[in-house]
Amino acid sequence: MLEGKKVDLRVVDRDDVEFMVDCFNNIDFWGEYDPIAEQKSKTERIKQFDNPSNWETLTERRRFVIQKKDATRIGFISHWTAQPSRMVEIGYHIVPSERGKGYGTEAVQLMVDYLFLSQNIVRIQAVTDVRNKPSQSILEKAGFKKEGTLRKSALVRGEWTDAYLYGVLREEWKGPRMLTKTT
Repeated sequence: MLEGKKVDLRVVDRDDVEFMVDCFNNIDFWGEYDPIAEQKSKTERIKQFDNPSNWETLTERRRFVIQKKDATRIGFISHWTAQPSRMVEIGYHIVPSERGKGYGTEAVQLMVDYLFLSQNIVRIQAVTDVRNKPSQSILEKAGFKKEGTLRKSALVRGEWTDAYLYGVLREEWKGPRMLTKTT
């Protein structure tokens, strides 16, 4: 578990499948700026979880639950290898009722600290819809810089949308800001 001040991150386990189904099958969880995930039943998610070759793609995605200090699950953050292999991409979602409270910012800062402390990578990147100002703010607070625009990069609710590419380089990272301990 990665421990911060307001939230902790822990690897998704089988006990999180119901929470995952509730979130991933809820159109509001994805918000207005992200593609909606493929709808899957609890049985399908359990099969996916029990067979890692179905769960983890060739990009080696690792999912973490974002939870408050009282262990209330409030979202997910994940990382995966982007090409070339010395960089990692992250993505995150918080349940709608917990957005705007600083949890997303801390979760991203925890993940950045963890990745730079544990992996031999030179950059971490993230992509966010150009209209998603809250996500852009989260990334900027975590030390990411806007690097460019990806035109028509995602189909969001039937419309092709542009996204900003954000990145933080190892030499720009100022050292651990949120990570208080790993367990």
